Amino acid sequence: MSNPDPATTDPTTAAPASLDIERARASLQQSLSRYAATKVGEVSPSLQSDLDTLAYTLTKLEQTSYSIAVFGMVSRGKSAVLNALMEKNILEIGPLNGVTRFPRSIRWSPDGIMQVDLIDTPGLDEIDGEARAKMAEEVVRQADLILFIIAGDITQLEYQALCELRQAHKPLLLVFNKSDLYPEQERQSIYQQLQNLSGDTASDELLQRLLSADEVVMVAADPTPIQVRIEYPDGTKKYEWEKPEPQIAPLKQKIQELIAREGRSLLAINALVQARSAEENLAKITLTNLRSEANALVWKFARYKAIAVAVNPIAIFDVLGGIFIDLLLIGSLAKLYNLPMTKYEFKKLFSGILFSSASLLLGELATGLVFGVGKTAALIGGTFNWAILPGYLGAGAIQGAISGYGAYMVGRAAQTYLATGSTWGQLGANTVIQEILDRVDDATIISRLRDELLPTPPTPEAASEKVSE
Repeated sequence: MSNPDPATTDPTTAAPASLDIERARASLQQSLSRYAATKVGEVSPSLQSDLDTLAYTLTKLEQTSYSIAVFGMVSRGKSAVLNALMEKNILEIGPLNGVTRFPRSIRWSPDGIMQVDLIDTPGLDEIDGEARAKMAEEVVRQADLILFIIAGDITQLEYQALCELRQAHKPLLLVFNKSDLYPEQERQSIYQQLQNLSGDTASDELLQRLLSADEVVMVAADPTPIQVRIEYPDGTKKYEWEKPEPQIAPLKQKIQELIAREGRSLLAINALVQARSAEENLAKITLTNLRSEANALVWKFARYKAIAVAVNPIAIFDVLGGIFIDLLLIGSLAKLYNLPMTKYEFKKLFSGILFSSASLLLGELATGLVFGVGKTAALIGGTFNWAILPGYLGAGAIQGAISGYGAYMVGRAAQTYLATGSTWGQLGANTVIQEILDRVDDATIISRLRDELLPTPPTPEAASEKVSE
């Protein structure tokens, strides 16, 4: 009889886990709709891979299907571990190096309910650098969990590969295979070594943060045959070689526990990270393709605002008119890029508009001190006096320059907020990731990834710098 998934039966965990999946699904559907509405894909076929990734990830969410990728060096028993998990010899194994030539995915249901895709990969040391990096990147992007297989003392190359995989910000289990080849005392010694991988470098510290003793599992997926003595009733003896059963239960249990405890949240976050990457790629290409048109639009509105403020004599009209022109500029950029203006983006940009308006009022005061009269004061003063004309023109020129520069900065910030702020808006990928991370327990693997999964929201200063790159 199959065991039910605790995440579907425990009322204390079902609601938050189901909410994570539903929110992630809605976010991906929003992203796919946004892609369908843009024309950028027509001039950038490379974005089709992003669309395919989003569609595949959405299917995984709808099916609640997990992906586990297996990495390791040659002859560490990666395929044997997967065969032992599935209790079937599906993947070819043998004494020769490099039996697995390319990534291969196999569907596994450990308890009759969970749906898991196990992804076997070639040995990391049998593929040259660039091809290895590309293969690993593609596989890791799909994976919700990584198994890294070793078979004894960890080598420098293995440790380097571990640190590189760690940068993907995915949960990782370190699987010590072929443990049956080591005496009990030595096996325990190696186990202790694996628990203390951290050193003095930043990579070591990052790896140790994710990989604790709880994430180190010892197995014997394809145990070495042992000689057994058979004694018959007549006193004769016979020696035969007998192959022990695979010792895979600790790994199977660890995987089931991890998926039951935080699998749905991991699945949702992985989907959202992919959606975020796809949207950022789309926006980056959009900004690049339309850079000249956007810059011309920003300068046009900056000139309009500068002229309007320079010739207008009433300060309050300068402020109100300036805000109106800034809002028109933002709307025009959004229309040009065909990217939505979310409440998050608008809130951040409006603070920049208010700062620009405050600068205008300060400019009125400053020019009054410098020229002895401000524009508003000159108007209130009554009849026109040729003596105040230089001061009036000087004040108007300075205030026009200030307002024009303010419009320019608002426009530059708007370009980046339109590109990156959508991931922080309603159902934006970063917004939903933040919601999930705020709910997870501190004892989970996800909690250890909190600082790395969520980037800092863009600021007006950062937005301006990014557009200038």
